Amino acid sequence: MRRMLFIAGVLILAAVWLGPLPAMARQAFFAHMTMHMGVVAVAVPLLALGVAGSRFDPVRHAPRLLAPIPASVVELAVVWAWHAPALHHAARHSTGGLVLEQGMFLLAGLLVWLSAFGGGASQQASRKGAGIIGLLLTSMHMTLLGALLALASRPLYAHMQGWRGLTPLEDQHLGGAIMLLVGGISYLVGGLWLTAGLLRRATHLQKNGA
Repeated sequence: MRRMLFIAGVLILAAVWLGPLPAMARQAFFAHMTMHMGVVAVAVPLLALGVAGSRFDPVRHAPRLLAPIPASVVELAVVWAWHAPALHHAARHSTGGLVLEQGMFLLAGLLVWLSAFGGGASQQASRKGAGIIGLLLTSMHMTLLGALLALASRPLYAHMQGWRGLTPLEDQHLGGAIMLLVGGISYLVGGLWLTAGLLRRATHLQKNGA
């Protein structure tokens, strides 16, 4: 199962980075946001779940360096920084900027998901609470940024052109909706999954104690 999840994550990364989206993203904001969400909210969770708990899991070897809540703060800084106008322009209109942005999104996403789901069996039990907080914090800031983009009354980036009949504002609204739905929901589901596991463990301990 781990191998299948990891392969699925690699295939999604290949589709995002080697398909039509990078070329479309130079003009279409929604295509750029689709790349972002394809990496951090779809491919990265699959990659992390494919590695978590295995001998390749970095959390098993350096748990203090991969703490869930600091990891979520790092991803917040990376995501919001790359949506600032200057860096966003660089990522949209230069190959080097796009490669740097996507690489940082990949690493920051792996940091969050691995810190939440990684570690051996004994480590996972003690990390789930922090993992829940880290994933839910990330879901909240993804939702906030997505809502800001989707509800803004004017384009936030001067270089936006729109895409095949979409005005720049409509293009921005569509990109914001993609982030709001895909990003917010992905991290929320991850947090709820960990919460369910924590509740199952508590119930199991109660039954055994009784």
